[in-house]
Amino acid sequence: METKITSATKEVIIGGDRPTVLIGERINPSGKKKLGESLKEGKLDIVRKEAKAQTEAGADILDVNVNIFGVDEPDLLPKAVKAVMETSELPLCIDSAVPEALEAAIKAYKGKPLINSVTGEEHSLAKVLPIIKKHGAAVIGLVQDDNGIPKTPEARLAVAKKIVERAEKLGIPREDIVIDCLSLAVGAETTSGTTALGTIRLIKEKLGVNMTLAVSNISFGLPDRELLNNAFVAACIAAGITCVIVDVKKIRPSVLAADLVMAHDKYARRYVENFRQRQQEPAQK
Repeated sequence: METKITSATKEVIIGGDRPTVLIGERINPSGKKKLGESLKEGKLDIVRKEAKAQTEAGADILDVNVNIFGVDEPDLLPKAVKAVMETSELPLCIDSAVPEALEAAIKAYKGKPLINSVTGEEHSLAKVLPIIKKHGAAVIGLVQDDNGIPKTPEARLAVAKKIVERAEKLGIPREDIVIDCLSLAVGAETTSGTTALGTIRLIKEKLGVNMTLAVSNISFGLPDRELLNNAFVAACIAAGITCVIVDVKKIRPSVLAADLVMAHDKYARRYVENFRQRQQEPAQK
């Protein structure tokens, strides 16, 4: 199962036998005061800066999200997408809960984007899936429905199956659907990690689609978050996740290490290359 995402000049393939794809999460105003303030002012300097930094850190895809109170998303999101395209050649994950903003941004984009996201909620399926079909995009499907976020892997599988079936009914191929298995704060619910891991295993077995999740959600509210995030991402890769939404600079070495152990890095080439790059970093400062 291969999901192909493209920019004007690059193609990224998400697949189970391939290295884990890294989706850079930094262009998102949630918890980032300076970015949020600049977006409210219509300024995109920080967006460009983050795009450049994540590209240099080794991201494969860049997530672009401008969702903050007081912003006109249908107007600003396509502008942000254009700013990122001018800064980086990487394919984009266009991130919004507003269908009008998604469509405006897709029209501004050159390539085949990954759209974040559709849910199993009826209003979301009805509004987002036709946009995906119309523009030939790929889409992330969140395993939550009109009853909220299911608490068991089996219930999350049921939502994932609903999303896949509804998408295929519209003519969206299964390979263009990436299921977000959802990671929640383990500090608030001790079984959050095992539920996410169980969901990954079940969806891999029953649906065979590519999967993602936002790794850093697992550590919310806890100290030493980077340690927990790195442990969790390795477990997710072992369970079968194929792409992850992360702060690339902080987590890429752990992803490469896990990829090597799981036979996704032939002859350890990527792992060794990254090690050499990191060894040179102090000398460049």
